Amino acid sequence: MANIKSQIKRIGTNEKARQRNASAKSRIRTAAKKVRLAVEKKDLENAQLLLKQAVSLIDKSVSDGIQHRNTANRQKAELARLVNSIKD
Repeated sequence: MANIKSQIKRIGTNEKARQRNASAKSRIRTAAKKVRLAVEKKDLENAQLLLKQAVSLIDKSVSDGIQHRNTANRQKAELARLVNSIKD
């Protein structure tokens, strides 16, 4: 355990950030899973709605500094490709 006051505070803030980041990433994974399930069911309208919600969460994670923008773009492209595959 740290003895320096600033380091003790830093440990606490790091833990809060870790929990906040874990929660945000979990929401993104859940949203992506819902999109994939809608695609499996061939439910185009629901998949498009869920895709819009997932993209919003992913974009917010980038603006909050939780994810790198390239990671977010890759995730959005993968989900969009899945939704577009229903139309074919």
